[in-house]
Amino acid sequence: MREFGYQRAHDVAGAVALLDADPDARFVGGGTNLVDLMKTGVERPGRLVDIRELPLDDIEPAPDGGLRVGATVTNSDLAAHPEVRRRYPALAQAVLAGASGQLRNMATVGGNLLQRTRCGYFTDTTKPCNKRVPGSGCPAVRGEHHNHAVLGASEHCVAVHPSDLGVALTAFDAVVSYQTADGPGRTPIGAFYLPVGDTPHRETALPPGALITGVTLPPAPVAAHSRYRKVRERASYAFAIGSVAAALDVQGGVVREARLALGAVASRPWRATAAERVLTGAPADAATFAAAADAELAAARPLPHNAYKVTLMRNLMVAVLSELAEEAAR
Repeated sequence: MREFGYQRAHDVAGAVALLDADPDARFVGGGTNLVDLMKTGVERPGRLVDIRELPLDDIEPAPDGGLRVGATVTNSDLAAHPEVRRRYPALAQAVLAGASGQLRNMATVGGNLLQRTRCGYFTDTTKPCNKRVPGSGCPAVRGEHHNHAVLGASEHCVAVHPSDLGVALTAFDAVVSYQTADGPGRTPIGAFYLPVGDTPHRETALPPGALITGVTLPPAPVAAHSRYRKVRERASYAFAIGSVAAALDVQGGVVREARLALGAVASRPWRATAAERVLTGAPADAATFAAAADAELAAARPLPHNAYKVTLMRNLMVAVLSELAEEAAR
């Protein structure tokens, strides 16, 4: 790790000004991803601006009846909050599935959304990687890619986004708030993560130098009937090989509203809009759930060693939706 400067910010405006004055600086909260990448040489900031003392650690009601979560709220506090558990249970489940207890105590909401891919070629600076060095190539296409993307990838990058939290927030149409030197801004999470295309190094729509200040969850009664399910290669802390955040409103055996997002299948959390269209207005039964999964996965383009993900995700979607339907019928 090379030498770097360190400075603690005490207010949002001051934090943004520090980064605006030094383009080589980076914000650091819990440091659970950034510090690891600094150790391997992937990230090489000249200065770290510590934002842990900023007044962004509250979870509070939003004026429209939703919930606002500050950017420095820890994952542990988010998962334990009674309103999150009551109104958005899949969100609490996603956070609890996302890391060990020690990491959840340090990791922040804003940092979680900005964590980088765990692709081995990205984290190994001796290998080419278009995310790290644009135009250098993507060796994962013909190399090790068993846990890589089956949806929305390109020849330039087949890595997946690792956030469990981001998947649940995508299902619930969260909005990301941020601050820049020019003032505040807001971006729906569906537009926050950029398609991989031919610019995989551009991962989010966050303006340069911007500080995430919070995430707002809109009011969504359907979210109270939600579930997050994650499949991983070992039962202890591990990144997903596939995950689903789902919510169903079932009335009289018919799906009135559905929310569905998939994780570990694309370079960003994947909103399953094709599946939602099939579900809405259809019987809440296994045939409908299978048809919805098939509709979403029809666009899958797996590589030779990750084709198993298509079957895995189909089974996972059907299982989670079936559980929610059974719960609604009780």
